[in-house]
Parts: sequence; structure tokens; C-alpha cells
Amino acid sequence: MKHYMAVIERCAQTGFYVGYIPGFPGAHSQGANLDELNSNLREVLEMLLGNQRDV
Repeated sequence: MKHYMAVIERCAQTGFYVGYIPGFPGAHSQGANLDELNSNLREVLEMLLGNQRDV
């Protein structure tokens, strides 16, 4: 299993969490809570890495 670091901030205007993965252009997402953001970022990584299961 590979591990990736995400940079996460909370938008003051919407209250949503936004995150991106450094070194992966296009690897960014948002979520209403941290669990949703984590799931969304995993989905983005899977798409960028070609649907590998070790994300």
C-alpha cells in the first residue's frame, strides 16, 4: 500500500474542506467533512494512477 500526503484547508466561506495532493497535478477535491474529502481524494488518485487498488 502506498501512502500520499494531502494538504487540507477549510474554506471560511462555505465550511467545506478542500484538499490537494502535492506532486499530482489535478489531484484536488472537496468535501463537507474529512471522511468525504478523504474518499473524494482517493477516487481522484485512483483515476490519475489508472485505477490501481493500492491507493
